[in-house]
Amino acid sequence: MSQNLFKKLIHPSLFAMALVLSPSLLAASAKGHPDTSGWGDLLKSDLSNTIGAEGWTVQNGVLVAKDHTTLWTKDSYANFILDLEFKVAKESNSGVFLRSGNIKNVLSALEIQVHDSTDGTKYGMVGAIYDAIPPAKSMAKPVGEWNRFTITCRDSKVTVVFNGEKIIDADLNNWPEVKKNPDGTPNKFPVALKNFARQGPLGFQGLHGKAQAPVWYRNIKIKPLK
Repeated sequence: MSQNLFKKLIHPSLFAMALVLSPSLLAASAKGHPDTSGWGDLLKSDLSNTIGAEGWTVQNGVLVAKDHTTLWTKDSYANFILDLEFKVAKESNSGVFLRSGNIKNVLSALEIQVHDSTDGTKYGMVGAIYDAIPPAKSMAKPVGEWNRFTITCRDSKVTVVFNGEKIIDADLNNWPEVKKNPDGTPNKFPVALKNFARQGPLGFQGLHGKAQAPVWYRNIKIKPLK
């Protein structure tokens, strides 16, 4: 439809507004978070589809860690988009685990760091794939404010959008060596990330670190991908 015909069909003020808003809306959809309307909830409100529920509670729709227990889904996931919000206190230390190969060993899963800032290294910054790759930029909001992750796993590719900006765009095939990152720095993983499980449970790390500071999650939605 031409702009002239479109303009005749709607009020002039609405036409002007559309011209102003359209570029910004397109930009937001290109780099921001998805519309999760219609997506499924990852967790049931009573946590009956999880392992480790004794260490967590749901209060007014918010998932809250009570102790250090990691909460795992009973179901396994391969290719998916996971969208969630999180909030930390000062010195909070938690994480989102992806496609675990063994829920009894946290080093068998990728962990997207949830932290008030950092554990002292760039590989421990909030938004990092722990001990493997730092975020491209710092996007964390101040302590006490809600943040948002959109995490996409498709085969060997992992991306993270953090508060509207893509901060991780990784291909696990670029990690072919045990205990070594592509930039030559060491990591803790006894299995090369290239060989990590491509399907497994998802998890949330409980109260971690010396401070045992609280952490909160909400609006945890998932969309399986083919």
